[in-house]
Amino acid sequence: MPGPLSTILTTQLASLPDNPGIYLFYNNNKELIYVGKATSLKSRVRSYFAGQRTPRPIEEMIHEVAVLKFQTTDSVLEAIILEAITIKKFLPRYNVLGKDDKSWNYLVITNELFPRLRALRHHDLEQLRQSDPAALKHYSYLFGPYPGLNTKAALKLLRRLFCVSDCVPGRGRPCLYREIGQCRGVCTGETSAPEYRSRVILPLRLFLTGKKAEVVKELERAMAAESKAERFEAAAGLRNQLHALHRIEDMALIGKSFFEWGVDSTTKESLRIEGYDISNLGSSDKVGSMVVFDGSGPIKNEYRKFTIKSVAGQSDVDCLAEVIERRLRHPEWPLPQLFLIDGGRPQVARVKKILAEANISINVVGIAKGPERKRNDFILGTPTRQLVVWVRLHRELLIRVRDEAHRFAIAFNRSKRKIIK
Repeated sequence: MPGPLSTILTTQLASLPDNPGIYLFYNNNKELIYVGKATSLKSRVRSYFAGQRTPRPIEEMIHEVAVLKFQTTDSVLEAIILEAITIKKFLPRYNVLGKDDKSWNYLVITNELFPRLRALRHHDLEQLRQSDPAALKHYSYLFGPYPGLNTKAALKLLRRLFCVSDCVPGRGRPCLYREIGQCRGVCTGETSAPEYRSRVILPLRLFLTGKKAEVVKELERAMAAESKAERFEAAAGLRNQLHALHRIEDMALIGKSFFEWGVDSTTKESLRIEGYDISNLGSSDKVGSMVVFDGSGPIKNEYRKFTIKSVAGQSDVDCLAEVIERRLRHPEWPLPQLFLIDGGRPQVARVKKILAEANISINVVGIAKGPERKRNDFILGTPTRQLVVWVRLHRELLIRVRDEAHRFAIAFNRSKRKIIK
């Protein structure tokens, strides 16, 4: 339990932002004793000094903290990378002593013609070093360790950001990722090994060593070159990659980071948001959509379509109620941590009522768009301070979920009316 705080430390705590980043604890001897990462520096660091009923292990050394420093990042992913780099460089005493090999993971790039990205547990790495050192030659680059990293989410996100291939080279037909623009054509022979290493592996390596600025600069240069050569499709692909790097959506990367905001009290480690919208043509052709996102983006095989059956006339609120009620009849579909509604207060209130009647405690957020879809007014079903902060930090992700739910509903409505855009 922390004692009285010094004036310096109190001032430093007050200056903490809501941004993701890393925090550094120093003792009176100016020794760096601990480094941590956070989705919100303000929330995470202040919690250490609030006096928890059940102290976390790190709080046993809080009384030694005399100086606090922090560094913000653009995303949780970059905070994870920066934390690993800092720990490796300075070996802070309490990071090293408190190391749990089971939760420390590495990311590795394989030594192949078309290298792949893999995750490796600390325990497995140590076993290889002791029993089969020659096997380590299979890996060209090793990054980490990353304490508590959700490696499944990290691999999915990095593959999407950098188009890292995991397919069979030259098999002749495009893999799924090639069809959705997340593979450069390793499977179809559209890219050579040198090109793949320079366009995919080199930017990935730079990013994982904390050099995002260099990656962005190189992508901007390549985009300008492609545009000048009138290869507009390639330029558009680079533009989209730059956009994704500037707006990394990565909340599932840290085990329980989403729940630090009080959005849910379950012990699930992965984020799940379900987005809903209604599309109709007057009082006819009424349909509903459900889209699903995790911390890395959309999970399209879990999208669902609903043809409205019980609503007469035009009522988006009643249509939404039917969709939510039908969705809740599927216990085999995992419940989300958040219901995101394309709509305003009436829709949010109706969904809250349905969930309450079903004895389900899940937050509901609506986005009211206005008659011309030019506004993004967020409506919180239960506007706790934690949820307000979380929504403010992740506005772009929630708007993306809303837009995808709207697109999916419109596409379903058009398909039912045999309209081809």
